[in-house]
Amino acid sequence: MKTSDFYYDLPRELIAQTPIEPRDASRLLLLGRNDGKIEHKHFYDIIDYLNEGDCLIVNDSRVLPARIFGTKTETGASVEFLLLKQKSGNRWETLCKPGKKAKVGAEFVFGDGLMSARVVDVLEDGNRIVDFDCNENFFSTLDKIGQMPLPPYITEKLEDKERYQTVYSHELGSAAAPTAGLHFTTELMDRIRDKGVKIGYVTLHVGLGTFRPVKVDDVTKHKMHSEHYEIPRETADMIKETKANGKRVIAVGTTSCRTLESVASEFGEIKACDGWTDIFIYPGYSFKVLDGLITNFHLPESTLIMLVSAFAGYDNIMNAYKTAVEEKYRFFSFGDAMMII
Repeated sequence: MKTSDFYYDLPRELIAQTPIEPRDASRLLLLGRNDGKIEHKHFYDIIDYLNEGDCLIVNDSRVLPARIFGTKTETGASVEFLLLKQKSGNRWETLCKPGKKAKVGAEFVFGDGLMSARVVDVLEDGNRIVDFDCNENFFSTLDKIGQMPLPPYITEKLEDKERYQTVYSHELGSAAAPTAGLHFTTELMDRIRDKGVKIGYVTLHVGLGTFRPVKVDDVTKHKMHSEHYEIPRETADMIKETKANGKRVIAVGTTSCRTLESVASEFGEIKACDGWTDIFIYPGYSFKVLDGLITNFHLPESTLIMLVSAFAGYDNIMNAYKTAVEEKYRFFSFGDAMMII
């Protein structure tokens, strides 16, 4: 199976630049997993396709305002820092642009002195290990000076940082939003619970690797980035009970999907645990937990369109994407949604 098999032509004007208001007013393409049947709805209609006893699994990871702009102490040059992974305390793996200005030993200041930093190592891939220092709590300071690390295809400024967070985000640590969940409002979540649908939380901190293109022709040769996940006991028990009752487990987003399938693949069951996953799901994969998936529309030739093709079938997905383009759906992070059941 070739990477080019997952290409589709997308007019640039269909890439959503701003989130729609209210969150659940976005469009929803309903796709039959088995028959490929397509219906056009709105996201708030999703409640009609959830049944009492079903279990909805959401990723409660919260996005760090991880893009900060520093001034090099020695020269006054401006350098952009993107926080990727916390190594320990205030030591972070970062992406620096331009990298040539961030050599080992270079020092920087941010936010008129609210934070300072020193580069302590350069990794093989060019990322920097950086020690940060600030007078107040690191994350409080980051909230003051940082910007949301929006994907490169979004060029408009985000006025409200909370619009790149889900309403149930809680665990700080992602470099990108689990975007399928951006469509939910607090009121819609309440209505779903009132219908007797259980909502379980997992955490998977989304890395920037989610935006990295697949650079090999043969899909099976691609190496996935690694991301940290956690499944609490309450959620594990909820999933087991749902399955035992013959009801459906529906994941909100590919991150929730990858968390569940990673654990089931490694342990043969869903259980309370945490760890790192680099699971790569593409057509031919046998799903062990999922009965349904709520997701956004993904980039051509991306690992995410490969994942949904594995779940719904390659032909069904490519036809659904073709239809979405013809119907002028909005694509990617701030775009419309798809529900596969």
